[in-house]
Parts: sequence; C-alpha cells; structure tokens
Amino acid sequence: MAEIDSCYLQPTPILDAQHPSVQSFAREAVAGLSDPVEKAVHLFYAVRDGIWYDPYTPFYRPEHYRASRTLAAGRGFCIPKAALLCTLGRACGIASRIGFATVRNHVTSRQLFEFMGTDLFVYHGYTEFFLRDRWVKATPTFNIELCRRYKVAPLDFDGVHDAMLQEYNREKKRFMEYVDTHGAHADVPVEAIVAAWKSAYGVERVAAWTAALEKGGMTGRRFEEETPQ
Repeated sequence: MAEIDSCYLQPTPILDAQHPSVQSFAREAVAGLSDPVEKAVHLFYAVRDGIWYDPYTPFYRPEHYRASRTLAAGRGFCIPKAALLCTLGRACGIASRIGFATVRNHVTSRQLFEFMGTDLFVYHGYTEFFLRDRWVKATPTFNIELCRRYKVAPLDFDGVHDAMLQEYNREKKRFMEYVDTHGAHADVPVEAIVAAWKSAYGVERVAAWTAALEKGGMTGRRFEEETPQ
C-alpha cells in the first residue's frame, strides 16, 4: 500500500475537520458504513446536493472557504464545495486533497457571463480522495436541481472512477471544457487563487466584486434562477 503524506489527513484552519458541525454532518452522511469507498460516495452526494452552487459568495479571505462556514451557509461555489468535501473526507479518516483546473463553461448563465466578462473559470475546484491505493477525483459542484435547469446530467461518483464535469449536456451542446490544470493541494491556496483571478479577470473587476460583497451587493443574485445561455 502506498504511503500517504499525513497532511492529507489533518485539519487546517480552512479545512476544519474537527469542527462539531463538520463532525456531525460527516457522521450522519456515512452512518452504518465501514468501507472508505462507500463513505466517500455518500459524502460526495451529501455535498453535491446538500450544498447549492452559488458563484456569488465571498472569495477573497481564507475564512470564506472554511468548511464549517460553507456547511452553515448551505451554499458556495466550486472551491468551497470541494473544500467541504475534502474536509469531510478527512473527518472520516480518508486522505483527501483539493485539485484545481481552469475550465470553460459553454452553458453558463447570461447574467454570470456578463458579471465575469468571460465563460472561463480559473481555479475551478474539485476533490481527490485516496481510495484503494490511488487518488480518485470527485467534482461536487452542481446540485441536481441546477443540472436539471441547465439540461446537464447530474455528475455521479462511484468511488472508483474519476467524476469530472462532462464535455456535453443532454442536448449534445458543448458544456465543460478543461483548459488547464493547477495541481492538487493539501489546503486551499487562497492567495494564489485571488492572484490568478486578478490576472485573468482584471484587478478592477475583482476589486469591484470585493466591494460589492463587502456592501452586501450580491444578495439579490440567485444563480439558480438565471437564464442559461
């Protein structure tokens, strides 16, 4: 059996696996299970559908990605959801880490496209579990209700095969295109993410997002009600 660095099992200030709410959520999700693969699968679905995808949540401080915070909010974009899934894995004794890629979402909403100025999502996050002596990727980003609205098959995970976002939706339209990869990490590299966003989207645009969030200006945006392209 391969030796795994202990950092993939330990809590961090962001991946707060020791937090009571995280521990409770994890216990409930894997109740009665002993196989790590089955546990990882149940955790995946608990996060995929229990936490709604929301691209308009804060992103510029480490605490914005904290697992217990995402759990309490019940919403988050891809990175907080991946961080939560990673944290729950560690809470269950499964070595877990966070992977990142740049993707192009061809069916994002018109409103989000205008908001971002692009359909390129830099540092899209997903989770990697170490199961049966290998790392397996799991992408809990889109809850099932959102998939129905965007006519995309909900992404399934069996704990054996990688679960990465599909290239096409149910209508055979281009959905997700993987453009670049940014490796796997033991924790959320917040400074690198924000710097990459400033480079990709522009310093002024990122500053405007931050200012709007500070003033509560994102509260009226509901991605699940927006118009698919």
